[in-house]
Amino acid sequence: MAKELTTREDNYSQWYNDIVTKADLAENSAVRGCMVIKPYGYAIWERMQAALDKMFKDTGHQNAYFPLFIPKSFFSKEASHVEGFAKECAVVTHYRLKNDPDGKGVVVDEQAKLEEELIVRPTSETIIWDTYRSWIQSYRDLPLLINQWANVVRWEMRTRLFLRTAEFLWQEGHTAHATKEEAIAEAEQMLRVYAEFAEEWMALPVLRGVKSANERFAGAVETYCIEAMMQDGKALQAGTSHFLGQNFARAFDVQFLNRENKLDYVWATSWGVSTRLMGALIMTHSDDNGLVLPPKLAPIQVVIVPIYRNDEQYRLTCDKGREIKQQLEAVGIRVKLDDRDTQKPGFKFTEWEFKGVPVRLAIGPRDIEQGTVEIARRDTLTKEFASIDGIASTVQLLLETIQRNLFQKALDFRTANTKPVDSWEEFKEQIEKGGFLLAHWDGTPETEQAIKEETKATIRLIPLETDREPGVCVYSGKPSAGRVVFARAY
Repeated sequence: MAKELTTREDNYSQWYNDIVTKADLAENSAVRGCMVIKPYGYAIWERMQAALDKMFKDTGHQNAYFPLFIPKSFFSKEASHVEGFAKECAVVTHYRLKNDPDGKGVVVDEQAKLEEELIVRPTSETIIWDTYRSWIQSYRDLPLLINQWANVVRWEMRTRLFLRTAEFLWQEGHTAHATKEEAIAEAEQMLRVYAEFAEEWMALPVLRGVKSANERFAGAVETYCIEAMMQDGKALQAGTSHFLGQNFARAFDVQFLNRENKLDYVWATSWGVSTRLMGALIMTHSDDNGLVLPPKLAPIQVVIVPIYRNDEQYRLTCDKGREIKQQLEAVGIRVKLDDRDTQKPGFKFTEWEFKGVPVRLAIGPRDIEQGTVEIARRDTLTKEFASIDGIASTVQLLLETIQRNLFQKALDFRTANTKPVDSWEEFKEQIEKGGFLLAHWDGTPETEQAIKEETKATIRLIPLETDREPGVCVYSGKPSAGRVVFARAY
């Protein structure tokens, strides 16, 4: 498999596509721009989903589900929201097919036109806030902390597996609060949840900040975000949390009686991450030998490969492999014993290495005699021998080490590729090399747009730190409140 893998240096984009398809994560479907997530890829997403779902529930949120279809009129109620999504919407206009009178299959029944067109969900703010109007009457009904796991459709013209597809999976939180302060605290809390998940589960170091007005979510007052650096030096937005103010509450007339017994509009947030995180995971850790997975998210943390030459050795090594598997599973490790007799050990080594399994154990007759097992690490591609006695604790510690090592390696890469720049010439030179540029910006959307048009770099975030040092904008020469993070991005 690795021999068929394009290297990162030769063609980073093709390298990424090769890993996604050859590691059996996903493939293109018959529907243009949509993907089929294969079992191995979906198993990784399920691990992400389970971890995030617990974190949401630990912070008081509940899951619900809202319709896939949204009346078109809902989108006209919040002007900036519809402007932000209008060009990406898929529209349902009819509800029935009929046989073609000319005998050429089926056609749309022109008599079955909907009275009002339905939009296939690009995001759920409108349908949810229309629903919340009947759920909220008093401050006693607040806060309302709801999340849904769903699919959405955004009609992308240029698609890429996991990173940008016409349909993708995600979660979207939508909360309602009695005060502005509570809503802002919620948006900030969920940003912390996303950052914790990215760093502790994905081994993905992220920067935290807010978006500029140009990059803000359509309909939001403030958008908080986490940004990660991929191995080609490009940024990837890994999660967003939005303070929506009272915009959607006013648009859908969601009012409540406050503690002073006066009518007020509720304050709102929304927040979400998607299967785009799969792309981030792949591009952050993988190498020219294939996929690399952090142990916490790997569907299989350890694969055991018996080494044998005849039927007797096959039975002997497989029996010992089952014993080791039981020991590892007893302490919560996810293990696969690859006892297939249709493939040679060398093929199995390559296959599981390509699929990113963090640890491989190989055991042959001589190993059994000596009471040892060979341990191979996917992150460093190194091998060592360890005693079968106490193998569970050995592997547990190794998995923790691999998790930390992957994070540190990614952090070191980001640090080495983050540079302050103080002039426009330096900015243009460094942006061609990739990475994050810390540059002063005068705060105007005109300057931001000009920089984007000339260099394809965007402001990824404005750091949350309050002690930003003022300076002079690299483009306009006007005063700047502090450095922001520029990068080219996915």
